[in-house]
Amino acid sequence: MFLTWFWAIAVIAAAVFSLLNGRGGQTASALLDGAAQGVQLCIAMAGPLCLWAGLGKLMDRVGLTERLSGLLRPILGRLFPESRQDRELARHLSANVTANLLGLGNAATPMGIRAAGKLRDKHDPARATDSLCRLVVLNTASIQLLPTTVAAVRQSAGCAAPFDILPAVWLSSILSVCAGLMAARLFRRVWRG
Repeated sequence: MFLTWFWAIAVIAAAVFSLLNGRGGQTASALLDGAAQGVQLCIAMAGPLCLWAGLGKLMDRVGLTERLSGLLRPILGRLFPESRQDRELARHLSANVTANLLGLGNAATPMGIRAAGKLRDKHDPARATDSLCRLVVLNTASIQLLPTTVAAVRQSAGCAAPFDILPAVWLSSILSVCAGLMAARLFRRVWRG
């Protein structure tokens, strides 16, 4: 709610100041150009997102998601002990992590929401559990082996080699996940004191 008001006020203030400075025409032109570029970006992104979402459905139908869940179970079992007993939670977590590994944050969201619902505190749903906090950290920082969404944006912007950022993405995403998990562990100890 706060961000809605913040952006509404920012847009109105920008329009008022552009009119006061005599740049209303330039602002209107920039607004229309930005809207056109936004539509072009959405169309350019639709193809890769549909491809990977379809691939995710296909993986689910042929049982590859279940096999991947088995491969990720040792790691996810350490991060989320609840997933050792709950196969459905393990499946949602592995699908979420897999989508994030492929750089598909949009496709990872539904599985992450399902996993978050299973990780919340049963006695106090408004309270975030440690496992839920770790899931949020993993989704926010997410290790990406193949940043498909970023590559699609770069390609639509005219980049000749959209995947040349791979080493930087790998390093930064691994470091951000490690830092996030360490911070979650530190804060858990501080608050439980």
